[in-house]
Amino acid sequence: MRYLLLFFVVALAACSSPNMRGALPFGAQDDRAVTPIQHVVIIVQENRTLDNMFYGFPNADTLGYGRMSNGRRVKLHEVSLAGPDIDNTYGDSVRSYDNGKMDGFNLNPSNGGTAGRYAYGYVSRTQSAPYWKMAEQFELADHMFPTEHGESWAAHIELIASTTNIAPTKALVDFPSQAPWDCDAPAGTTTPTLNSKGIYKSNGPFPCLVRLRTLADTLDAAGISWKYYAPAIDDWIQGAWSPFGSVKSVRYGPDWHNVITPSSSILSDVAKGRLAGVTWVVPDWQWSDHGGSGTSLGPSWVSAVVNAVGQSKYWNSTTIFVLWDDFGGWYDHVPPPQLDFKGLGIRVPCIVISPYVRPGSVVHTQYEFGSVLKFVEETFDLPALGSVADGYSDARAASMQDGFDYTQVPLTFHEIPAPTPPTYFLTARPSGRVPDE
Repeated sequence: MRYLLLFFVVALAACSSPNMRGALPFGAQDDRAVTPIQHVVIIVQENRTLDNMFYGFPNADTLGYGRMSNGRRVKLHEVSLAGPDIDNTYGDSVRSYDNGKMDGFNLNPSNGGTAGRYAYGYVSRTQSAPYWKMAEQFELADHMFPTEHGESWAAHIELIASTTNIAPTKALVDFPSQAPWDCDAPAGTTTPTLNSKGIYKSNGPFPCLVRLRTLADTLDAAGISWKYYAPAIDDWIQGAWSPFGSVKSVRYGPDWHNVITPSSSILSDVAKGRLAGVTWVVPDWQWSDHGGSGTSLGPSWVSAVVNAVGQSKYWNSTTIFVLWDDFGGWYDHVPPPQLDFKGLGIRVPCIVISPYVRPGSVVHTQYEFGSVLKFVEETFDLPALGSVADGYSDARAASMQDGFDYTQVPLTFHEIPAPTPPTYFLTARPSGRVPDE
């Protein structure tokens, strides 16, 4: 009896070891399990909502019609990625949201007037086909929300820091008053702020942040490599458009060498076996999904990056997140939960690409940009960047591990077809423009 009891004690200890894990139901991850993921790639595209990019995707929460501010119901219509831009400031986003009615999109400025019915569009299925193929082969998260209402500059900071708070009750929002919107901005540049009473002011601090904690801090402390592939900006001092340019310790410290231009360098670095532990990838303007870019190269650009990783030695140890930084003025029917005075902002698409997700699955969990950072932190056993009270959303965000099953046989990667080959991006001359102007 004594030996039998000893056997059970040893077996229990083995089961609770961080190096052992049993078979769990899909999505039910053991927090003590050793993950096979050693690389996380965050590909950021521009200015689309889930209804705009994935309307009609099987099992996804999409809707084929919306309502305008006059109460009129309007059917979604097909639009081109190369079509006109729609404004998407903090004020535009809040007006579109309209206290959950989701009926103010037609009022967003566009082409010198208002967007009207144009805002109620979905991207041509021909143009969005590579993104649909990624979602069909891997996973679509259909309830991903930016941390706050507003424009790309703040959203990109959220994707490295999970917050734009400069105080518990005050946050940066929208773009600074002058380009390049970072530590190299002209003297006198200010950044708009929002406080907990909903008061928006345009005279906030110079965009060179000294107290913001980012993943660079925790990754460096843990000895984990990282790179940020940024579009090349020829006429700016630092020559790159990256939120790390707004973080003083990175911009003027040794970490600045981790900010790589042009963005297409990611393709050659993967081929040379130089994929970092954590990687952000931002497009050149001409490869952006931003309205008004005049091209439809965005899906081919993202496919080139995904295919480079998927066809490399890194595949079985990598997770790729493809997401869009803000709503871009486009209609979406799901009211974003308002978790604090900043938002959440209007819903955006998120594709999760990994050997350990269920093919074609749609995950309905409520995620926010902090969820992506939380996945990085869980993968590399890093602490949260800060407290919920201080505005750090990674501390409150839902974990994205619920879409993964590390016990399954790793999925075989199949090339994502795209109309423009990777060689184009390797040889194309940078436009010199930021992906969101």
